[in-house]
Amino acid sequence: MAHCLKKYHSSDVIILIDEYDVPLERAYFGGFYNEMVSFIRSLFGAALKTNDALQFAVLTGCLRISKESIFTGLNNLEVISILNPSFSEYFGFTEEEVQKILETYGQQGHQKEVKRWYDGYLFGETEVYNPWSIIRCVKDNYNKMEFVPQAYWANTSSNSIVREFIELADLNTREEIEQLMAGESIEKPVYEDITYGDLFRSQDNIWSFLFFTGYLKKTGEHFENRRLSLRLNVPNEEVLSIYENTISQWFEDKVKGLDRSVLLNALEEGDCEAVGAFVSEQLQDSISYFDFAENYYHGFLVGLLHGLGRYKVRSNRESGNGRSDIIMQAASVRGKAFVFELKVSKEFCKMEEKCREALAQAAKKNYKAKLVQTGYSDITVYGVCFYQKECVVVRETAVP
Repeated sequence: MAHCLKKYHSSDVIILIDEYDVPLERAYFGGFYNEMVSFIRSLFGAALKTNDALQFAVLTGCLRISKESIFTGLNNLEVISILNPSFSEYFGFTEEEVQKILETYGQQGHQKEVKRWYDGYLFGETEVYNPWSIIRCVKDNYNKMEFVPQAYWANTSSNSIVREFIELADLNTREEIEQLMAGESIEKPVYEDITYGDLFRSQDNIWSFLFFTGYLKKTGEHFENRRLSLRLNVPNEEVLSIYENTISQWFEDKVKGLDRSVLLNALEEGDCEAVGAFVSEQLQDSISYFDFAENYYHGFLVGLLHGLGRYKVRSNRESGNGRSDIIMQAASVRGKAFVFELKVSKEFCKMEEKCREALAQAAKKNYKAKLVQTGYSDITVYGVCFYQKECVVVRETAVP
C-alpha cells in the first residue's frame, strides 16, 4: 500500500498506527499471545524497517513494548512516554480548553464537578482531562435540566486486567488498593518496558501497567537505588467508579461460588462465635472501598445472606416502631426467621457492648413485630458489631 501511494502521489508516505498494543492485549487474554507477537514483528518490520517508501511513522499505545523485540532493527526510534514533557498538552484537554468547551455549551456552572470526574491525568508535568469523556459528558448533558456525569471510559477499554489484578492480589496488595480507594497514595517503582507476557510475574509490573494505562496517576516521584519510584493515586471519580464496580462484581461472583453452609448452620443453631468468625474471614478476604461506615457493612452482610438456602432477605424493612437493618425469613411461617441489627465500633474492645446496644434497640423498637404478625414464632434476633475487618455477634432468642 505504501509503495502504491508513493507511486501515485510521487511522495514518501507517512504511516500512523493508533493503539498498536491492543492486538497484543486481546491476544494475551485470548491465549495466542506469542503468535500475535510474531505477526506484529513481521508486519512492523516490513512497514517500518525495509519500506523505502516511508517518510516517517507515528505509533501510539498504552505500553512501550520494547522487550518483545517487535521493533528489532528499527532505526531512529524516539519514544515519548507519559513521563516525558514533550507534547504533553496534546494528550488530552487542558483546563483552559475544558473551560471553553463548557462555556460554549452553557455548562460552565459544572466545572468543579467535571474536574472531579475527568481531570487528573498527568503527562510530563501537564495535567489534562480525559478528552473522550469530556466530549461525551458535554454532549449527553446538553440542554438537560440535571447535569449527570458518567463513567464513559469504562465502556471504551478492557478492564480485564484490573479484574485479574484484584483476583490475584495478596493481603498487602489489597490493603494498598484500599488505600487508593480511600484517596490516599502509595509509592511504587515503575518500569516503562513491561510486557503482557511479564505482567503477572510481579506485583510491581501490574502497578506499572495500571499507571501507564491511566488507572493511576503520578503525584510525585523520586529516584531510589537508581530506580524511579512514583507516588500514585487514583486520577478521578470516573476511574474510581471503575475500581468500585470491578470490586463489587468480583465480590458478587466470589460469594456465588462460596460455600456458605457453615454460615447458614451457625445462624440456625444460634452459634454466634461461628457466625462472627465466618463473616470476619470474608471481610479479611475482601477489598473495602468505603470508610468502614455502617452502610458498607450493611451491604456486605446482605451480600453474604442473599441466596442463602431457603431464606428470603429483606433490607431496612419497616417493623414495629422503626426499621430493622436486615430481616431473613423462611418461605413458610413454620420455619425460622432472623432479625439483624448492626452497629459499628471505634474500638475492638467495645464490640460486644455495641452488640448489646443493638439487641436493646431491637427490643425497644419491637423489630420482631411484623414477623410475629405474619405468623412466625421461631425468631432469633442478632446484634452484629463491626470494627474494621472484624465481626462480633450476640443473639437474643425469644418465643412469643
